This record gives sequence, C-alpha cells and structure tokens, in this order.
Amino acid sequence: MSSVKNLKKDINFVLGDIIEAVYICEMTSTGKPTEATNALIDEAITSFDALIAKVNAKNVENKKSHFKQINAELEQTASQLVAKINAL
Repeated sequence: MSSVKNLKKDINFVLGDIIEAVYICEMTSTGKPTEATNALIDEAITSFDALIAKVNAKNVENKKSHFKQINAELEQTASQLVAKINAL
C-alpha cells in the first residue's frame, strides 16, 4: 500500500486528467463548453472532494482496508467518467 500522500496525488492526477480530457473534447467538437461537459466537470470535482474527505477521515478502524477501498472507488469513478466522456 502506498502512502496517503501518494494516494492523494493519484486522486488529483487521475481526476485532473479526466477534466483535461473533457476540455480537449470540448475544443475538438464544439469549441465551447456545453451543458454535458460542464456536468462532467462538476461530477469530477464532486468526486475529488468526496475521495479526499474519505482519505482525511480520522475515525477509521482498519486504515489499510479503508485506503484500499478508496483506491478501488477511485478506479470505479474514473472508469465511469471516461465512459461518459467517450459517449459525448
């Protein structure tokens, strides 16, 4: 298990790359933001906030399993957001 610092970096990089992909999709298709792309960006930001809040939770009994669950949730969220980007 990597450190908490690396988990936070992973969350930041993965969701940041997804937001960047949404911007690239905007620029290649319409050249301006749409309601769908804005909703995807908002969803990515909301997911980021929720995951960071879970990482910073202090009242966790088994930290190792808690962080593994967060990592799995990050992968699941990222795959869902990528599928939505591909559907644009």
